Amino acid sequence: MILTSVQLKNFRSHKDTSLNFSEKLNYIVGGNGQGKTSILEAIYYLCTTKSSNSKTDAEAVSFNENEFEIIGSFTNLTENKIRIFYSLNESKKYYFQNNKQVSRSAEVIGKYPVVLLTPADHAITQGSPGDRRKFVDSVISQASDTYLNILLDFNRTLRQRSSLLNQLKENRRKNLFDELDAWTLKLIQSGSEIIKHRIKFVEEFNSYVNESYNIIMGTNEVPSIRYSYLDGKNNSDIENHFSELLSEKRDEELRRGTNVIGPHRDDFIFEINGINLRSYGSQGQHKTFQVALRFAEFFYLKERTSNTPIFLLDDVFGELDTNRAVKISEYLRHVGQAFITLTDFTNFSFLRKNEDDKLIKLNNGNIAYA
Repeated sequence: MILTSVQLKNFRSHKDTSLNFSEKLNYIVGGNGQGKTSILEAIYYLCTTKSSNSKTDAEAVSFNENEFEIIGSFTNLTENKIRIFYSLNESKKYYFQNNKQVSRSAEVIGKYPVVLLTPADHAITQGSPGDRRKFVDSVISQASDTYLNILLDFNRTLRQRSSLLNQLKENRRKNLFDELDAWTLKLIQSGSEIIKHRIKFVEEFNSYVNESYNIIMGTNEVPSIRYSYLDGKNNSDIENHFSELLSEKRDEELRRGTNVIGPHRDDFIFEINGINLRSYGSQGQHKTFQVALRFAEFFYLKERTSNTPIFLLDDVFGELDTNRAVKISEYLRHVGQAFITLTDFTNFSFLRKNEDDKLIKLNNGNIAYA
């Protein structure tokens, strides 16, 4: 899959910007505040319907404007034109594919696979279990419509059951307990499916992580991911184990008015040579693991979807030592289309611009190609 062009109107600092891209590497170069990251954010919007770094769409509207528009053209076996329009007055976003409105994000996610590597990825290895679950769920969701729909259903069930538990703190009516039993059964069904998908994913994904890590660092360090689910005992009879744990935690859930056990509480343990990365890893090991995860995601999605993802790298090389940076820049040659933001191309002598690559310079709203 190739993104051939993007048009931005009233999007962040881009009042009216049109860009054409190479099928290979696209270096987007400019000083701070020139809109480099906004271009990657716009591409992420096109691929997922969502922003990569804002909680609300309203934040992306240019100052003193009432809407933004993003238009992109993808080519694969066929050409797809995507248009996103957001109205501040309506507080509503519209997503169009070939002039036909798409109402559900689930219809888009995975159709245009995308991988984003940013300095914020430190949260995956150093942050909370929720950061790691978000990473894993996003990868599986792009590869599997089934998983995405189960995850959406599970999250709806969580919200309904949490609301009911909160009501039961104040009112212990029998009909509410009957309703709780029904939602508990649904939680076990969808939650168990999520756990099974995650177990299978980790088994498959470890080899991709290993290969990517080895290319960057060699074979002295062996990375691995371990999935810790439910109470961490990882019982193979997932449904019964989940049901038993919910029975044990029933009084606690009623007292606290919230869901206390399930795949929304699970964690993924990253290790190097069997040692917990989060607890004992060096900064270099953390950064290498983060990069390896994204390259692994790229090749995993490429194989699972039979569609080459777009790779976005935002201000990554500035945080790496020269050895790692060189390895990663060489590794990018094995990727399809990639977009790399830099403050100054000349500061990274190890980067090589081939004839098929494109250098896009941003300066006070002006665009120059090289």
